[in-house]
Amino acid sequence: MFVVVGVTGGIAAYKTVHLVRRLIAEGHDVHVVPTEDALRFVGLPTWEAISRNTVTTSVHEDVATVRHVSLGQRADLVIVAPATANTLAKMAAGLADDLLGTTLLATAAPVVVAPAMHTQMWWHAATQANMRVLRERGVHVVGPADGPLTGGDTGPGRMSEPDEIADAALALVRGEAPARVPVPAPDPARDGDLAGLRVVVTAGGTREPLDPVRFLGNRSSGRQGVALALAAADRGAEVTLIAAHIEGEVIAAARGRVTLATVGTAAQLQDAVTDAASIADVVVMAAAVADYRPAETAGTKLTKEVTGGRLVLELVENPDIVAGLAADRRPGQTIVAFAAETTSDDEMLARARRKRARKDVDLLVVNEVGWERGFETADNEVMIIDRSGEVTAQASGSKRLVADAVWDAVVVARPL
Repeated sequence: MFVVVGVTGGIAAYKTVHLVRRLIAEGHDVHVVPTEDALRFVGLPTWEAISRNTVTTSVHEDVATVRHVSLGQRADLVIVAPATANTLAKMAAGLADDLLGTTLLATAAPVVVAPAMHTQMWWHAATQANMRVLRERGVHVVGPADGPLTGGDTGPGRMSEPDEIADAALALVRGEAPARVPVPAPDPARDGDLAGLRVVVTAGGTREPLDPVRFLGNRSSGRQGVALALAAADRGAEVTLIAAHIEGEVIAAARGRVTLATVGTAAQLQDAVTDAASIADVVVMAAAVADYRPAETAGTKLTKEVTGGRLVLELVENPDIVAGLAADRRPGQTIVAFAAETTSDDEMLARARRKRARKDVDLLVVNEVGWERGFETADNEVMIIDRSGEVTAQASGSKRLVADAVWDAVVVARPL
């Protein structure tokens, strides 16, 4: 298959090298058409070496073959990755001031774009209008993904992974529906709707030490909690994020945007969140807190020589932090709890209702977790239960999308 891969001037251009390699490995004839700006990120020799074809950027090169038209005419598939805001705007306007622009106008092949830009640029009304125009013309869109961005921010705007782009594009040519990353439309009503509120969010997973080397813990990455903190900050709140063992890449986006405190054990988390909650308007307990801790912590490493080949642990229950917060809540304070379950939908909902009542929280966010669900993933699926026990909202998609759904429910639940 004759495939044209357009590369535009974004840092994500380095990922497109892997996309081209994947297409070459599957036997396709790949012709890379970079913009001049794209070559500032990945050089022309790299594209020629990877694609095994001549690479040019200008309509004034290889004129004898009418390359500025022939590439588009010969193409069975055109992929633009990364597709910057500038490129999407030019595509929507039909501009053709370089080889990529003329190729896009000259082709009748399916066109797939993988947007990549800063979150605010993605949400800008001009970009969203351009995307509507392109979709109406039949352009297929993969992404953008929701995650860490260049510069330390996080949110929608990250280019989808090369394999995801390739899978979607090749499925399109085969007549199958391409995979797309759902991204919600921005809601102007959310702008500043949390302004003036002091918010506390906990995130990550606590660890209870067995000895100086080992601990009891869980698989929480902290992504959902960090997404909640950043969403609240974007909507105008003053945010304190209490983080338990979150990887640097995940927490990097929050630095400088929220007040950050780090803890290790459930007891440390209890002390930190109790202190922060004393002046908070909303507390969201998204951290995965260990239910139990060792009755005793060994001062030295527990070795096989010491244990004799068998180790028996005595565990004691940790305090119920969120129940304590709810019992001592300030007037007008909103408490939100999270519950991770591994049961079926009906049983999960029943358990969630019992848990909400037992802990006396205003909202309980419940999600199914498992080996490949909930923890250590980019997406989540939740139900939000209010004081009446009713499911007041459901959300499925990126953890930022879920975070905004939780804050929407908080806005509704808070007393007037």
